[in-house]
Amino acid sequence: MPGEAPGWRRDATLVSLLVLPFLGLLYPPLYATEDPELFGFPFFYWYQFAWVPLTAGLTYLVYRKTRPSEPAPAERTGRFTRP
Repeated sequence: MPGEAPGWRRDATLVSLLVLPFLGLLYPPLYATEDPELFGFPFFYWYQFAWVPLTAGLTYLVYRKTRPSEPAPAERTGRFTRP
């Protein structure tokens, strides 16, 4: 689309990754079983817990890939810079 920043489509694709945890946990009857067990925990519990670090990783990835670039140290201004 004209007037939009280049790379907006890539950013939209990355942001759409944040929907995965929602979809993975949306319908509990899909994963509400006891088997297979992992370290004695039923599937229902460890499946949900596996989404915790996965979601954190996805959030970090999207943040790092979509945030604006930081200026070089020489270009930064502030009161704590050396003259």
